[in-house]
Amino acid sequence: MSKITAWDRVMLARKMERPKALDYINEIFEDFIELHGDRNFGDDKAIIGGIATLEGEPVTVIGEQKGKKAKENMERNFGMPNPEGYRKALRLMKQAEKFNRPIITFIDTPGAYPGMGAEERGQGEAIAKNIFEMSKLEVPIICVVIGEGSSGGALAIAVGDRIVMLENAIYSILSPEGFASILYKDSNKAKEAAEDMKATAKDLKSFGIIDKIIKEPDDGAEKDFESVVKELKSYIKKSLKELNKLTKEELVNERYEKFRTMC
Repeated sequence: MSKITAWDRVMLARKMERPKALDYINEIFEDFIELHGDRNFGDDKAIIGGIATLEGEPVTVIGEQKGKKAKENMERNFGMPNPEGYRKALRLMKQAEKFNRPIITFIDTPGAYPGMGAEERGQGEAIAKNIFEMSKLEVPIICVVIGEGSSGGALAIAVGDRIVMLENAIYSILSPEGFASILYKDSNKAKEAAEDMKATAKDLKSFGIIDKIIKEPDDGAEKDFESVVKELKSYIKKSLKELNKLTKEELVNERYEKFRTMC
């Protein structure tokens, strides 16, 4: 591991040019068909998802999608999903369970969108329901933190049998700025908060929260995207091979115990 600070990794995780969920989906999987809408309110572009194949095996892929330019970020709401985004994700996950397809999710969000409309449409309930339903889905789930993974907005698609992080990704209860505002009463202490939060891949691997760290260049995954994709694809294939050997009961029980040990 390189000796860069936790705050450095926060900045790397937030880089505009950092590869996004669709970049990984298009490189790792074949025949991706995006599906839209929650069948209730609308389509949320902050969450993308659909059906694809992984070397011939049908899978369902879901990801929180940021933009690489200002206009795209506006369209994607800076990767902050509304409740209809989480409901779309759950619709696709339940569909995957019905047709016995593994689920792979890509986490990259500063948090769920906190707007008034989102709250009126049940933001908290949508996140809670996703966590509840994912805990008992009878298909393999692999979750990949590719950038920011903050708060319930991340956890809503991150309850899985395997959790993997890119080396410069972060995964935490909230942003360092929010943590500093609450704990230190000073958002300017975000750098200090980043260290204290232990939100880096190295920290979380040592705590047993994640299962694998995918190496990337010190200056970001975009600097050697091909190597990052190769290692991640290999890990996904290996993990699916292991998980497919389990019965549905074993799969759900092991996932339950995995998250109970984090409490």
